Amino acid sequence: MDLDQARTFLSEHHRAVLVTHRKDGGLQTSPVAVGVDDDGRAVVSSRETAYKVRNLRRDGRATICAFTDSFYGHWIQIDGTADILSLPEAMEPLVDYYRRVAGHHEDWDDYRRAMEEERRVLIRVTIERAGPAKSG
Repeated sequence: MDLDQARTFLSEHHRAVLVTHRKDGGLQTSPVAVGVDDDGRAVVSSRETAYKVRNLRRDGRATICAFTDSFYGHWIQIDGTADILSLPEAMEPLVDYYRRVAGHHEDWDDYRRAMEEERRVLIRVTIERAGPAKSG
């Protein structure tokens, strides 16, 4: 699968699992909603204090397995390097993320307040590899 095909899939299917690396070398998984930003990165919202954010700040390797709403059927895996965008710089990218993943919000001021109260960050994964390249 080429990277543009992966980006198209992620822009249409937002259910996913993010895999990060713990300090002890183990894997940590988190269910997430994923989108794609204008730069072609996979994007995920999280809280500043979440383990996935701590893991990615220490080790930027990230894997995302995304699938359709029905769960069974088509799916993809992307691997890449993540960076974390924190508030206040993250606010407008978080608004953009919400629009891409969920659509229109009834009260954007309320959304922005919630992002501040929850200490939200935007995880941005530069996609380096995507698959599956073939089925088995």
